[in-house]
This record gives sequence, C-alpha cells and structure tokens, in this order.
Amino acid sequence: MPPPKDVVKIAIQMVGAIPQLIELQQTKPLASVLKDVCDAWSLPNSERYALQYADGRQTYITESNRRDIKNGSILRLTTSPDQEAERLYVGIQSKNVDVKTDSLKKLASLSQDITFAQEFISRNGLKQIYSIVEEGNDTGEMLAHTLKAFTELMEHDFVSWENLSTVFIKKIVSYVNMNAVDASIQQLSLSVLENMVPTSRLLFEVVSKEVTLDRLLTYLQATNAQLQLKAMALLIALLLSATDAERRDMMDYLREKNIRQFIHKNIIHSSEPLGDEMAHYLYVMQSVSLNLCEHRMKLSMDPYSQEQRDLLQSLRQTAFESESEVPAGTFSTERRRSLCAKEFRKLGFLNNSNPAEDLRRAPPGLLALDNMVYFSRSTPSAYSRFILENSSREDKHECPFARSSIQLTLILCEILHIGEPCSETAQAFYPMFFGQDHFFEELFCICIQLVNKTWKEMRATQEDFDKVMQVVREQITRTLSLKPTSLELFKTRVNALNYSEILKLRQTERLHQEETLAVPVLELREKLKPELLELIRQQRLLHLCEGTLFRKISSRRRQDKLWYCRLSPNHKMLHYGDVEEGVQSPPIESLPEKIPVADMKMLLVGKECPHTKEKSSGKQNKDVLELAFSIVHDVEEYCLNFIAPTRYEPKGKAGTKGKKQIFEENRETLRFYLRIILGASAIYAVVNLVIFYSAASAWTWVAFIFSLVVYGTSYRSMNSMAKPSFTDDGSLADGGIDLNMEQGMAEHLKDVILLTAIVQVLSCFSLYVWYFWLLAPGRALYLLWVNILGPWFTAESSPAAQEPNEKKQRRQERRQMKRF
Repeated sequence: MPPPKDVVKIAIQMVGAIPQLIELQQTKPLASVLKDVCDAWSLPNSERYALQYADGRQTYITESNRRDIKNGSILRLTTSPDQEAERLYVGIQSKNVDVKTDSLKKLASLSQDITFAQEFISRNGLKQIYSIVEEGNDTGEMLAHTLKAFTELMEHDFVSWENLSTVFIKKIVSYVNMNAVDASIQQLSLSVLENMVPTSRLLFEVVSKEVTLDRLLTYLQATNAQLQLKAMALLIALLLSATDAERRDMMDYLREKNIRQFIHKNIIHSSEPLGDEMAHYLYVMQSVSLNLCEHRMKLSMDPYSQEQRDLLQSLRQTAFESESEVPAGTFSTERRRSLCAKEFRKLGFLNNSNPAEDLRRAPPGLLALDNMVYFSRSTPSAYSRFILENSSREDKHECPFARSSIQLTLILCEILHIGEPCSETAQAFYPMFFGQDHFFEELFCICIQLVNKTWKEMRATQEDFDKVMQVVREQITRTLSLKPTSLELFKTRVNALNYSEILKLRQTERLHQEETLAVPVLELREKLKPELLELIRQQRLLHLCEGTLFRKISSRRRQDKLWYCRLSPNHKMLHYGDVEEGVQSPPIESLPEKIPVADMKMLLVGKECPHTKEKSSGKQNKDVLELAFSIVHDVEEYCLNFIAPTRYEPKGKAGTKGKKQIFEENRETLRFYLRIILGASAIYAVVNLVIFYSAASAWTWVAFIFSLVVYGTSYRSMNSMAKPSFTDDGSLADGGIDLNMEQGMAEHLKDVILLTAIVQVLSCFSLYVWYFWLLAPGRALYLLWVNILGPWFTAESSPAAQEPNEKKQRRQERRQMKRF
C-alpha cells in the first residue's frame, strides 16, 4: 500500500549519533517533529535546534519550504538559525584571528539561506561587516570571506544598496584599482560593484568615475577566466545603466581601444570553453552596440537638411562621376534637374524627382542612407559595378539599388533585433561581430551584393522584388544560424547558398514536414485532395465560359482588330468571332463561329505555333513568342491562333540559372567567339599577307592592326565580365556576369566582334568594305542619343512632371506589346 501524500520517508543525521529513519507527516507542526527527533536522541531544549538539508546548499527547513522535502531526502539536525546567527555575530567581533576567520567563513556559507540571513541582519550584523571593510585592517582570506558574506546577505534585498556609506564604496573601489591585491578579493569587489551600479543613478556615477574603462580593460586582458568574467559583468552593468549619450561615448572609447578584436581573439577563441554567463554578456554587448543604430533607424530624412542632401547627392556623383562633372553653365537648370532625375532613377529610387521621399520611411530611415554611402565609399568599384551593370539591363530586369538597400537595411534590423531591449537570459551572439569594427555596415556591403547576385539567379523583374528579398532574408538567416567566425567566412557561405540551393532546402524541409505529419492529418489531406482538384477544375471551366478578348493578327501582322472566344455553358463548343472596340463580354449568340471541343487534337505553344513561323520583318519579339498558343482541330489540322493578353508565370520561377550554369555557358561563349576571332584573322592574314603579299599596302596592315585592337578590347572586356570567383577550398563562389543576358553590355560586345569578323573577311576582296564597320559607332551614337542626349535636348519646361509621363508612356507601350 503506497504511503499517504502528506507523509514522506526521510533520514536525519547528527554528528556522533546513529541516523534516524522517520516518516515525516507534513500536517504535523515542525516544532513537534523537532521535539520527537530530539527526544529520540535524548536532547533537551528542542527549540534551539533546526533541520537542515545535508547536501547541496544546506538550506534550513521551515514551515514555508517543508513541502519541498522529497522521499529519500537526507536532513541534518543542527542549531537553529537564531542561535547560529547570534554565535557568528559574536565570533566576527572576536580579537582572536582564527576564531574571527572561521566565523566569517561559516557566515559566508550560511548567508545563502534566507532564514539565517534575516536573523543575522536583524542583529545589525551588516554594520559589523561594514566596519571590517572600512577599517581595512583585515586582508587576504579574512577579507575574502567578509566580502563573500556581504554579497550573499545583500542578495536577499533586506537592505537597500543606497544605504552604503561613501567610505565603504571607496574602499571596495580601492581593491579594484590596486594591483597588489589577491585575485579572489578583486573578483568579489568587482561583483559588489556590479550589483551596486543598477540600483541608483548616484551609485552609477560614483563607480563610473572611480573605476575607469582602462582598468576594466586591464582585467579583460588577464589570464584568470573568473576575473575576466567579473570585469565583463561590471562593464555590461555600466553600459546598461548609462544614458544614450554616455553609452555612445563609452562604446566609441572601447572601439578606439580595439576591445572587439581582443574579445574575439582572447575570449571567444581562448583555449577554455565559453561559459553561459560570459556568452550572455557578449550577447548584451553586441545588442547594446547594434542598438546605437536605433536613433538613425527611426529618424526620417529631412529634405531641408543640407548635410543629408549632400550625402544623397554623393551617391549620384560616385555612380555617374563623368556625367556629373559637366560644367554648371553647360545646361540650363531645368535640363540639369532632368539629368539628375534620370540618374536617380538609374540608382533605383522610386521617386527620382525627389529621392528624399524614399527615405522618409522609418524604420529604416537614415540608416539606409548611411549604409548606401558607406558602400559607395568603402567599395567604390563594387558600387559602380552594381549601378552600371543594372543600367545596361532592360528596365523591367533592373535590380533597383536604392529600393533594395532600403528594404535590406530593414531586414538586417529585424534579423539583428536592432531597437529591441536586451533579453535577460539570451546567449545568442555572433562571433564575427567582435572581429569587425563597422560590423553592421560591412554586413550590409556583403548582403547588397548578394541581392544583385540572387536577382540575376532568379532572372527577376520589378514585380518579383518582394520574392527576391524573401529569398535574401532566408539566405542571411540560414547563414547566420551557422555562427560564422568572420565576415569573410559569412560571405563565402552566403554566396554558396544560391537560389537553387534555397529551393532544394525548401523542398527537403517540405518533404520532411510531410513525413512527420500525423496519420490523421495525412488521411484528411488525401480525403480532401479530390475535392480540391474538382474545385480547381470548376474554376478553370468557369473562366473559359466567361471568355477572353484577344488581338487579331492579320496577314500583314497588324493587330488593329479584336475577337472574342468563350466556351459554351455545356462545355461542348468553343465559340469565337470578331467584336468592336470597347465590348467587354459579348453574348455567346453574337459569336458566329464555333468548333466542337471533341474535334480539338492538340495545343501548341511558343515557337511551335504556325502564326509565329510566318514570315515577318525583323526579329520575333520574345514576349509575343511566350504569349502565343494555337489550338489544332479537325482533319485538315486547321489552327485557331491566339496571342494571350497577359502571361501567368508559375509560382517559384523554375527557369533560373545557377552559378555553375552561368559559369559553363560563359566559358562556351568565350570559346565560340575566340574561334571566330582566330578564324577571321587567319583568313585575312593568309589571303592578304601571304598569298597577295606583294599587293599589300600600308592600309592592309592598318586594317589588320585595327581589327586586332577591336578583338582584343572586346574579348578582354567579356572575359573580365565573366571572370568567376572561387572559395578557399576551390569551390565555385560566383560564376560572373551572364554573357548571354538579354540587353546586357556583352550583347553589344558580341555584335562588335561579329561585325568586325564579317568586315575583315569580306575586305579580302576590297578594303572599301571597311566602311561598313562605321555601323558600330553609328549604333553607339544612336543609343547615346536615345538614352542620354535626346532627353536633355527634348526636356520640357517641367522636368519633374515629365518623368512620370515618360514612365506612363513606356508602361502603355509595354501593355500594347503584350496585347500583340
């Protein structure tokens, strides 16, 4: 039969006596239990005794904590707390050094118990401890026990720290500032000051004035791990108790003393393992340092601040240095304003006529501007490459630098918890934070280049901006979870985690999640699957029955007519016919033509469609090819040809290039054009400089040298653009710029090589063929006029309003192209 819940079986010990095994009834008064125990050992005056745990902290048993006693606990009969407090109070005043030392040692041990501490403090015991410290006559082991007992007694909060005298505080400070003091006393003194600082502003000012940061840095450089820990604890207490201005000054001073590098080298990477307490202090220091960015993060840009406007203009001037150096009198104010708006648009600002409006959003506020300026100044080559590379892309494929920077700054603030209060228990710090002075700015520089790299891998457009930033957030978060020890290692790992790897990880996690689903959930999903598929089918049929308006392509490739196509309500006939402009949903009776659904044989898309294979002038538009589809029906294989008004892209954008694919395609492209260069040059040299050497003139040599210069310049530029980068272990980190990217600079370089090769071979018959090479500079002048010079000379009187109109016009042109 199990014992009642209010009865526990315990053992009670006493020095020099046989232990007792008793059943303790929790409902019985503790005084009665003590009397029974004392009677069993024939001890009088049971009120002078108490029960105490024999192991662990040796806490006294009272009526309030007796319920914590478990079966099998071992207790010890000892003198009561009031008797022990009285004995030790007398002992610490003894003139006998040995008695005094033993009493202080016992006091330091028993002071952890709240019952004993209350009894000792009620006898004015703290005053006696104050006297021992203030007199300063006792040192060494006796002083260490005194400080230990004082700390333990103050932990119970029976007495306020503000009651401490100035003499006592200065004495504690003197132990910290003195070199010829035992390390244990210095540790205890640092611990006392750490507990003292947060309690009041006055104590903070006293400690911060008396204990300098240089002194704490000296302790951090000590080889004693406990001394390092206590010094770090006091430093963190000072930082948390300081005002914002004081905290900023303290962090600036610590930065000057290279405290981060020291912590990174001597604490994080020390031979001894990092304890939980030190890990928490490092987390707090990281959090306090990063929170210094909070002010700029919450501060919106002031368009009337000259300093902030200068920072904004420096971004434009660094990116477009040659254009910005035009003399002030060359253009009117309106044209110069129009030029600035165009350049800010290339920088990726949404409001290019007044880019300050983009930075009025807080957070991230001015912190985003600071990051952009730091990136442009610390790595100007990477900054210029980012801007110029995207300027050469098609508008919809541009990666907007400013917009990306603003959103990336906000993402980093959320990941690093900037602006949030420090947790009291967290230990999650990043080791690489302590290896870099400008950690947040340098992290931004790495991540903004990651944005551009991921943008290219996803072949993203402006509509995919949020998707790209979500992938970038995931790349950063996953890499930070690996706790890289340096920014260089972070850069290597985050670049290796490309878009294709993210998709693989997502798929793996999704499969793992599905495998771990409970059986009822899997059964429910299988049960709902047919209903969901039927719902999707009904929705698609409903859309087909509503019909769609298409542009009709005539034999002359004109798209001025409209026709409408819809499915009959019984889903058996496909009705279609011409309609007038403005008709949205004509009735099915007004559509004269129809074909049975049963006669449909197949569906063709893209280049397989007959109406995309017809003869046409110029290159087929890629968007039209992607929107084209045809329905083949009846015996004669008659086709019903369509150009979809919009494009529905599959979720996830599967058709992306990874860095390995870009690297391999770039290598093949360079080999192909190298063969063209060598072949054309060989033919020209054999014909003109070998076979017809006697007829060769100086112009023959000039043309040959000119072609070699053009080849060398173009090929070298392409090779530089496609230059890959590798990690320390030899794996591919970046495949370089995609040379096959549409509307890219590489397309123009390839055209120059092809034109030069054709002209060079044909010039074997006549040198006059070289006049055709003037097509290259002619094309360059045309692009210069369309993109730069034309807008200057055709600028209207209100350039600020002109830019939105140009955007609207381009948007309308794209829509018309999509309809075609």
